[in-house]
Amino acid sequence: MKFKSAIKPYQAAAGGWGSLEATTRFVIDSKHALKNLRNLMRMNKAKGFDCPGCAWGDDNKSTFSFCENGAKAVTWEATRRFIDSDFFARHSVSKLYQQSDYFLEYQGRLTEPLSYNPQTDRYEPISWANALSMIAQHIKAMDNPNQLELYTSGRASNEASYLYQLFGRMLGTNNFPDCSNMCHEASGSGLKRSIGVGKGTIRLDDFDKADAIFVFGQNPGTNHPRMLHSLRHAAENGAQIITFNTLRERGLERFADPQKPLEVITPLAGTISTNYYQPNLGGDMAAVRGMAKALLEVHRHLITEGEEGVFDLAFIEANTHGVEAWFTAIDETSWEKITQQSGLSELQIRDAAAIWQHSKRVIFTWAMGITQHKHSLNTVREIVNLQLLGGHLGRPGAGLCPVRGHSNVQGNRTMGIDEKPPVSLLDSLAKHFDFEPPRVHGHNTVEALAAMLRDEIKVLIALGGNLAAAAPDSPRTEEAISRCGLTVFISTKLNRSHLVPGKASLILPTLGRTEEDMQVSGRQFVTVEDSFSMVHASEGIGKPIADTQRSETAIVAGIADAVLGRCKLDWLELADDYNLIRDHIAATLPGFKNFNQRCEEPGGFYLGNAAAELRFNTPSGKAEFSNATLPDSLWQGVEAPFTLQTLRSHDQYNTTIYGLDDRYRGVYGQREVLFIHPDDMGELGLNDSDKVDIETLWHDGITRKVSGFKLVAYDIPRGNLAAYYPETNPLVPLGSVGDGTGTPTSKSVPVKITRSEAADTRRIA
Repeated sequence: MKFKSAIKPYQAAAGGWGSLEATTRFVIDSKHALKNLRNLMRMNKAKGFDCPGCAWGDDNKSTFSFCENGAKAVTWEATRRFIDSDFFARHSVSKLYQQSDYFLEYQGRLTEPLSYNPQTDRYEPISWANALSMIAQHIKAMDNPNQLELYTSGRASNEASYLYQLFGRMLGTNNFPDCSNMCHEASGSGLKRSIGVGKGTIRLDDFDKADAIFVFGQNPGTNHPRMLHSLRHAAENGAQIITFNTLRERGLERFADPQKPLEVITPLAGTISTNYYQPNLGGDMAAVRGMAKALLEVHRHLITEGEEGVFDLAFIEANTHGVEAWFTAIDETSWEKITQQSGLSELQIRDAAAIWQHSKRVIFTWAMGITQHKHSLNTVREIVNLQLLGGHLGRPGAGLCPVRGHSNVQGNRTMGIDEKPPVSLLDSLAKHFDFEPPRVHGHNTVEALAAMLRDEIKVLIALGGNLAAAAPDSPRTEEAISRCGLTVFISTKLNRSHLVPGKASLILPTLGRTEEDMQVSGRQFVTVEDSFSMVHASEGIGKPIADTQRSETAIVAGIADAVLGRCKLDWLELADDYNLIRDHIAATLPGFKNFNQRCEEPGGFYLGNAAAELRFNTPSGKAEFSNATLPDSLWQGVEAPFTLQTLRSHDQYNTTIYGLDDRYRGVYGQREVLFIHPDDMGELGLNDSDKVDIETLWHDGITRKVSGFKLVAYDIPRGNLAAYYPETNPLVPLGSVGDGTGTPTSKSVPVKITRSEAADTRRIA
């Protein structure tokens, strides 16, 4: 297939006609238009299925409750295209590796279990019985349980995730690397240290009650478009929306609601951001510290004058610990360092602080622009600090809102997908199932890959996801996966990970979120948890494309049965009736009492949040102020002319490439582009559309370089660059991770660029 390349600035608002046109095009291209229209009308509805895309909450008010990217996810999954043994007879793994990620996933759904044959360099059909037997043989041949890695994608349901972690712990390992390790680990860890709960404290309707919403490091127009509806409603209710984002993003500027016909057919659109600040990559902590410094000055002045101060002193006294140490850290931070590191002026920071000061109900929301830096954990805690000063916790219209990526990544962690499990979880599992789970912490994703490179891992099982494309330092990630004795990929479609097989490799085809799941006891539903701690039932409605596909829950149960047998648990009985799994969840996890009955609640049920009720599971029993200093260098001591962030295009969700357009940024038919400030381009003697090489400047002696990227002038601060992943993942060092999180620093890669005429060697078709 051929694509027309162009760079053409997008003039319209986010959403609107452009969104409707793109949605229609993807529905038609699926070759199953009527089925997918029916699917879309049932998405995020009672007795329907939860969106397989992002984790934004459902408002349960709209005529239709899906966005453009949700429609892409559904039509991409419910395509009539499929892969069978004939496909692999025509294509060797080596040849497929040369193709683009878009080509791989465009081939359609996987329909039968496959085993890699290294002699022919092809995947060949294998029966389910033989596939499960092979997995059992490899696992039983391990020297110890920690030679197994159990990777999890954020799309896995609560039921599948619970069985998965239970299987691993009954086997004897806490090796549960997952996609959360690579994105929001700083949010969970930072929030736990500050308020005792690793989740956001607000509910969706709090957006309608807020006076001000501060948006840090996220692009909802592409990554979670339904958030734009919430921001638009908040603005219409009088809330000020203050954005801190390095790139100028259309979705954060203005939005035309596709559900409002007048806005679709006319230029009408609503303004999103009332103030838009563009900090340096990694400069958000300095910006928040600057806001706090400005507010502290005002507070002290007012107190000196005998007036009421800026801060909620009663809240601070009753509910927090450590504020004076933070005030000392603020006093010791100079305005010169704040402005130099943030890239913002003192006036800009004071203006943002004034909005916070005069707002009674404030929400702080953030995403991976905050969490993929070396100092991300401290940045999250700095955000919490500022909210605590105003008592913006536990009241309507105020709180903390990390915006998770994949649709059940928060639910996975709730179910126990955690390499550092809480003692309470292990104790509960031990008591209920009568076994002693392992207590030693397991591997996160980066640690798992490092262990593979040391030949310490014999078996990798991936419950969804695309580890080879999602993880950093692509050549080393691919080498790590290929060194395993057995790799097992539970997948809906072909992806990059399948093409770097271990010494033995299996692909197990699974049902998607949209599809009917029939088991012995009848039609099943699963559950997921959104970013607001709401648990929803999700029931697929489409007929599976092949009867050889199995649900994720059934596959996990089959593996557990083959490996562990039925001494402690009848795994296959659980796969026959998911209600039984939910009964075990209700017996072992807090907040899930009467789980099966509560699944009938319209709109789902709320798990609750102790911090939102001002109950803090911290050593002091109070919310903890942190007092970290600003980092000495955003480049971790490396001198570099530019800082690069990796990001998604609009026709992309995580590693799934739906198309080659990035409409809101004006890029069409291509992905190897580099966004750069026009003055930086001119200073280098380069022009729009010139091709460059991008090379990481790091201190381990390894060359990390990608070539043939087209320059695109963009509204981005000088010294900052942006490009799409997974194409630029090779530039992110595996050893460059966040302090206290292990998350790859994909938003702060020190690089240089040089002129190049190289072309990409990977074909589109």
